[in-house]
Amino acid sequence: MAGIVFFKTTMLQEIVEFYVSDVGMYVWLEQEDCIILSHGNLLLGFCHRESSDVEGLITFFYPTREDVDAMYEMLSYIATSQPVENEKYQIYQFFAQDPEGRILEFQTFLHPIEPIGF
Repeated sequence: MAGIVFFKTTMLQEIVEFYVSDVGMYVWLEQEDCIILSHGNLLLGFCHRESSDVEGLITFFYPTREDVDAMYEMLSYIATSQPVENEKYQIYQFFAQDPEGRILEFQTFLHPIEPIGF
């Protein structure tokens, strides 16, 4: 099973440009007023609307701490925290915001995890 999380946006082209250029997502599917982006097994859809959905949290996870540090270096201009270990969840993470104010988390698990598949 697969799925897509959709968000309303008032700035479709700017949001797509941010997620493609800055975060490293790929355009998976373009529709009339919606664009679906892919990052590994994560599919995010952004649809142009009169208002924006900015609640919730979008988490991107990576294989290593070095990957998280590399993302922090690239996104430090929008980061709201520095990378830190979170002992409670056994992760290494930092937070940032996209151009519309959605909270983004970039993390790696500090314990073994099962591979994700469809």
